[in-house]
Amino acid sequence: MAKQYDVLFRLLLLGDSGVGKTCLLCRFTDNEFHPSHISTIGVDFKMKTLVIDGIKVRIQIWDTAGQERYQTITKQYYRRAQGIFLVYDITSERSFQHIMKWASDVDEYAPEKVRKILVGNKSDEVDKRQVATEQGVKLAKAYGMDFFETSAFTNQNISETFTRLAEQVLAANKKDLDLLRMSVNDEINLAALEEEEGLCDSEAADRGKGCWC
Repeated sequence: MAKQYDVLFRLLLLGDSGVGKTCLLCRFTDNEFHPSHISTIGVDFKMKTLVIDGIKVRIQIWDTAGQERYQTITKQYYRRAQGIFLVYDITSERSFQHIMKWASDVDEYAPEKVRKILVGNKSDEVDKRQVATEQGVKLAKAYGMDFFETSAFTNQNISETFTRLAEQVLAANKKDLDLLRMSVNDEINLAALEEEEGLCDSEAADRGKGCWC
């Protein structure tokens, strides 16, 4: 049986509740958009495989939507991540200001080699914009990150953003690629991982079927 992928990376979506993290995830993995605003409860993840420089990269993307309001995002999330999206809503100045807090948590808890990208979501809502593109560019430059403005509604820059972070993670781990390559037999048991971290309950599978912001 042929290998399904060569390497597995874990990416994490961080940001205030309501910035559209789940919508970004579902647009990228399933090409779906649900306008209803129902906060995710718990933690969901989705998977997608990309081919980068001839390497099959399997990315496991974790969505923390709904957890940030209860301050239950544990160190486990950060420690296991190779790449992190810091997401704000361009129609919310408050969510933009909170990026500094999220970035501080990443610096404190995430691995040293973790790669980060700043994402200004809901770029289609131009009439409600509170954060100028130039502000995002300036903040990303200050933290040494790439910056994308995205829209899950119009599909603007969705594939580009996720692919770019996967490329950066792959480049950062090239020296360890042989160790990170995994055969089908070595594939991570996701259920065991969830149980170990205490991140989900028996309803996790049902939550994963829906995509809500």
